[in-house]
Amino acid sequence: MTPWGLGLAGLLALVLSGCGEVRYLAQAAAGQLDLLVRARPVAEVLADPATLPETRRKLALVQEVRAFAVGELGLPDRGAYRKYVDVGRPYVVWNVFRAPEFGLDLLTSCFPVAGCVGYRGYFREADARAYADTRRAAGEDVRVGGVTAYSTLGYLRDPVLSTMLTYPDPTLIRTVIHELAHPAVYVAGDTVYNESFATAVEEEGWRRWASAHGTPELREADRTMRERAQAFEALLLGARAELQALYARPLAPETMRTRKAAVLAGLQERYSTLKAGWGGYAGYDGWFAAGGNNAALASVAAYATLVPDFGAALVRVGGHLPAFYEVARQCGKSPAAERAACLRDER
Repeated sequence: MTPWGLGLAGLLALVLSGCGEVRYLAQAAAGQLDLLVRARPVAEVLADPATLPETRRKLALVQEVRAFAVGELGLPDRGAYRKYVDVGRPYVVWNVFRAPEFGLDLLTSCFPVAGCVGYRGYFREADARAYADTRRAAGEDVRVGGVTAYSTLGYLRDPVLSTMLTYPDPTLIRTVIHELAHPAVYVAGDTVYNESFATAVEEEGWRRWASAHGTPELREADRTMRERAQAFEALLLGARAELQALYARPLAPETMRTRKAAVLAGLQERYSTLKAGWGGYAGYDGWFAAGGNNAALASVAAYATLVPDFGAALVRVGGHLPAFYEVARQCGKSPAAERAACLRDER
């Protein structure tokens, strides 16, 4: 659910520029082109008798949500989700997040169009892990995570990905709204602002969709998932705050490492206690299996940090979405340090 794509034209321009990122950018361009070439019109897939019934049902749902997002939420129609591609693997992209050993700010990579972003995406898991190994050897905290959906910010006509259809219905609805929100407002170089905006639109969009089209069962399924997600997020943000306080202290590296390990072990223990009340649900086990560290905690924070501030802006304009989008665009033009205050109208 990350705006990973830089746009094929931008990628190819960089590849031809002779910069030092040629291999990375070439794989990105080739991977994106492969998806576009293999994509089929959704109408064709729906009419194909070989299409599995559940695939057909979820594709129809995506089309309904897409129309709602454009028509009712006023999100820009850039042609996304009119085609479908079977990715043929569990994830479409593997993102590599990096952070200092004793820091919680994501280390960035900078590109035209997207600006500086706190991750690098690879279409082959082996490539992502090879890059991660080089950064880990350099002393950084590294996290490799599979991605099931992303946005090219409207530069390309993103297809529905087979990886998206593995979601339960509430998550699929939220994902479509989230990804379609990215082209509406995008500030180059500010991952936290962009992800928080899309998450705020997702929350409001889901509320409106559920009110207009949701069943009691759908709303209850979403409520359960959101309660678990919020409880898990609170655990992660709590551990992040502990580490932030730790890293501010003038301690020797070995002492810092020992105390850092204790914080992360405590996080694992608190998760086990939390999960015990979920009736066997283990959906977040994979987060720990991939390795909890600074990079993992920093990547989670990007999706939540400014959501309350965007929420305040939406309330201030009376829930009028076009006015909200304009506030988000204008605040995005402010210096980075002033954007949150701008959203709260406190400047």
